[in-house]
Amino acid sequence: MTGAQADILSLIAGRRSRRPVRDLAELGQLFRRLGACAAAEAMDTEDQIWHAWMHHPHRAAATVLDAATRDIAARRYDIAETRLTALLRSAPLYAEAWHKRATLYYLLGRDEECLQDIRRTLELEPRHFAAMLHFAEIRLDDGAGIEARYAFAAALTLHPHLPRAREVLADKAWLGEGRGRPGAAAYNRP
Repeated sequence: MTGAQADILSLIAGRRSRRPVRDLAELGQLFRRLGACAAAEAMDTEDQIWHAWMHHPHRAAATVLDAATRDIAARRYDIAETRLTALLRSAPLYAEAWHKRATLYYLLGRDEECLQDIRRTLELEPRHFAAMLHFAEIRLDDGAGIEARYAFAAALTLHPHLPRAREVLADKAWLGEGRGRPGAAAYNRP
């Protein structure tokens, strides 16, 4: 296990005792609703969480993140990386920008860089269930099923309606080698 992986596991373990850098009352309410709602309502609540995460007090930063998100969707990865790296220099506390770049690195198979950005995402937003899911997938691919299952279970404590996490936790065979990564769309919206 690398230092980044150990740090991420520690951040996941301490998620309940740490506060997000942008501790918005709206997000707290949304997470409470997500934890208590039925599956039919979960998608709308999750969309509202993503909207809050994508928002930034400086409109220009949010605009750059939106553009980078579109670049990732269009597979213009080099442009997305350039945008996100520049954005993170000017807005280093923007958790969702770190997560988007982690997603980009995940798609490119650049796991060490992805893990660094997942760590930063979770330092800034301890409730970031998508960052936990990306970490779990990387660990699953590495054959670290127990660590992967721990991260999937932690994500479910925040968002109990994650089909991929439920699938892995229900299947004991997932304790072994990974079976390939799902696309980023599984953990990355909007």
